[in-house]
Amino acid sequence: MKVTVDELVCEANAVCMGLAPEVFELDDDDRLHILLPEPPAEVQDRVRHAVRSCPKAALALEE
Repeated sequence: MKVTVDELVCEANAVCMGLAPEVFELDDDDRLHILLPEPPAEVQDRVRHAVRSCPKAALALEE
């Protein structure tokens, strides 16, 4: 699995960060950083949920 963000679409709502904080982080400038672009198996279900929950559909998964 690989997760990516479309920075032009992301509005820094932080939904993903709330669901998988070890994978997603917002910086002081409200830019989303993916800390683990290829998340380990134990967090992949939460990452999938975070991607589905993004209000702007700015996240994508490659399985």
